[in-house]
Amino acid sequence: MIIKSLTDNIALSDDFVSEHGLSLYIETNRQKILFDVGKSDIFIENVKKLGIDIEDIDIVVISHGHDDHGGGIKYFLKRNKKALIYIKQSAFELLYDVNGLVGNEEVYKQKERFVFTNDRFIIKEGIETFSEVSSKHLLSENKVIITLKDGRSFEDKFEHEQNLVIFENGFKFLFTGCAHNGILNIIDKTIQLYGGSIDYIIGGFHLLNESSCLIDQIGNRLKEENTQCATCHCTGIDAYKQLKNIMEDQIEYLYAGKIIKLA
Repeated sequence: MIIKSLTDNIALSDDFVSEHGLSLYIETNRQKILFDVGKSDIFIENVKKLGIDIEDIDIVVISHGHDDHGGGIKYFLKRNKKALIYIKQSAFELLYDVNGLVGNEEVYKQKERFVFTNDRFIIKEGIETFSEVSSKHLLSENKVIITLKDGRSFEDKFEHEQNLVIFENGFKFLFTGCAHNGILNIIDKTIQLYGGSIDYIIGGFHLLNESSCLIDQIGNRLKEENTQCATCHCTGIDAYKQLKNIMEDQIEYLYAGKIIKLA
């Protein structure tokens, strides 16, 4: 499996562009996948520099309904005519924080290209999404986001968040967008659904401004389970450094422009 980071808060070098967002290109033995598309068309600039033909993308998975993960969809749709976009239907809801709209309601009106997923959804053999993660462990602190339903406002419970699991060459890969439901809770749900251990976890852990205690707890759990991780975006560089101190060579940072080859 080859993973190329197309969008992250930090670029690998001046050769690449960055923004607050996430987009990963995943190449398996059979499929070419985009996991999230960032906030703008930034990912397309990095696509060109990383030698990816956007017309060849087979599958797009949007992890949740925030615009820093799905805002680039309209730019993708103009350049790729075949890929379906797999997303929770609740990602269509209007989502607001103190700065205004953070959702992607306009772009999702092109519904013929979208497939609505549920709690456990099989995209292809060996490629699945799952959601409905229960809060057994302490959650990271989520910024208050309001969702509007039937003219009423509610605090967002991140029911629109889903995770991607890929099985390849005997290994289990877990991809997280922002892990708003808690990375430890997501790990538990993955093991509950699929059994065994998780070989690789790739994506955001949502640890920006999080307590040192929780970061240590996560790092110790991942180290104990011997899970290899590549993290980025909402994990935050300070939390990454703290995890690195615990996990050492079990974790690396996925700067925009970085390429990693896994099992």
